[in-house]
Amino acid sequence: MLIGAHVSPAGGLYKAIERGVEIGADSIQIFNQSPRMWRPTAYTDDDFAAFREARDASRIDSVLIHAVYLLNCASEDPDIREKTLASLAHSLRVGDAIGAAGVVLHPGSAKTGNVDNAIGRAGEVIAEALAQSESCGLHLEDTAGAGGTLGRSFEELAALIEAAGGNERLGMCLDSCHLLASGYDVRTIETLDATLAECDRVVGLDRLHSIHLNDSLTALGSNRDRHAIPGEGELGRDGLGVFLSEPRFQDLPVVLETGSVPGGGVAAVDIELARQLRERWQEVRAAAS
Repeated sequence: MLIGAHVSPAGGLYKAIERGVEIGADSIQIFNQSPRMWRPTAYTDDDFAAFREARDASRIDSVLIHAVYLLNCASEDPDIREKTLASLAHSLRVGDAIGAAGVVLHPGSAKTGNVDNAIGRAGEVIAEALAQSESCGLHLEDTAGAGGTLGRSFEELAALIEAAGGNERLGMCLDSCHLLASGYDVRTIETLDATLAECDRVVGLDRLHSIHLNDSLTALGSNRDRHAIPGEGELGRDGLGVFLSEPRFQDLPVVLETGSVPGGGVAAVDIELARQLRERWQEVRAAAS
């Protein structure tokens, strides 16, 4: 399991590799531009080469890009749709250039409109962004279910993939906090197994390509996306340990987005805690089998 964290590329793309190494990460996730601005960062071939060189010399085995928060693939506003398409396609092309495992995307929001129509609009934008890039995967992230956000259920994720034409580059990123908040109990071996069985039936676990490991400040079914310091939320250490020891997550990048650093940053101690919880719960699973 490639346990890692979201890190900053401030000062140069290659700096993200350095920051990942500093905290002992095996995988990293970055924003390829400011998450709250439409303007893309104009990287050069030298920037990409420096990143690849730093990665090749490091312990980092997997890199994810997180698409910026402004995107709404389902927007009815032509200007927002155009900006969303341009930004998402740019993220995928940066992913191509640095050899990223995928771009993680919040699919968008229907707001107060019809969800089925919103899924159709989102699918069109996603398909076009994939057509404007080469090979980088696109991982649709499940959402906590607030408002009209898309991807709050496995059925919605499956519908989004279908609406985008079922492209083989499309996959999923499952977030432990979002799963709990949207009503999927993943805190015990039994309930996680049932959740993954449903995911496999509806979407297919062959589409599962990355994991976000986040604890939740809010309870099961709250539909609120509020991350907690790892081990101190509604999943707790045992819930996170169950998640981390799941055999079907074995070879995936597992990214912590929130840690114990003031302001939410992830530290080496958070990575080490995740590894300890994984080892402990692997032993629990082995003893129970």
